[in-house]
Amino acid sequence: MATPFAVFVFRRGKRPPVRGLAPDQGLAPRRAARYHCAMSQTESLFVTRLYRAALSEHGPAIDPAELESSCYAIADDDEAGQEWCEQEGYPGYTSYASLTDLPWRFPIFADLKAALDLHVAAFAEELAFDLGEGKLELEDLWINILPEGGTHGSHIHPHSVISGTTYVAMPDGASALKLEDPRSGRLMAAPPRQKNASRDQQTFVYATPKVGDVLLWESWLRHEVPMNMSEDDRISVSFNYKWV
Repeated sequence: MATPFAVFVFRRGKRPPVRGLAPDQGLAPRRAARYHCAMSQTESLFVTRLYRAALSEHGPAIDPAELESSCYAIADDDEAGQEWCEQEGYPGYTSYASLTDLPWRFPIFADLKAALDLHVAAFAEELAFDLGEGKLELEDLWINILPEGGTHGSHIHPHSVISGTTYVAMPDGASALKLEDPRSGRLMAAPPRQKNASRDQQTFVYATPKVGDVLLWESWLRHEVPMNMSEDDRISVSFNYKWV
């Protein structure tokens, strides 16, 4: 028995109907129907997030002036930190290599830790981290005092999960935080981005914080502090959180 088949008869001057369209809807709708499935789509993948908030939004209120005076007092007494900065050629002062227990030594840094814990917990929620039975815990907390002409080269924070900085003194001319696109397009002979490219497509992004701001990012994000062009010190407190 022959297999059934359909026969279409096209009369001169007639076009076959397009399913879902009336015969008198014309050629343009037929073309639209034909190419509808071929339309291109672009979506953003693997988004890099930068968290920014006022330090006072969570936790105990911290007086910026008191925090600034505490940073100077610690720097003046920290001979080991001063020696390290001199040996390593670090401009200004950092307690990174000398003091590891600031929240235990000074009450204002204990308040700072309490506030940062809450900010980091909020950021972890935005990142959709599944911490399981673990938690994010403060690992390092250190002071940075950059005088005029001071800079901190491009770097990452290995072995940490979330890193960040809160800003204690940002005089006019103090440098912004410079963040680098973590994708490897520059290693693949990619052309430069247009100057008017959107912020999420730029190779470098500058975040200009205010006194009392806190910025958080994932620790693998490369960043740097360009030269401080102010005559006054740029003071910040940086930190790392680990997953335990």
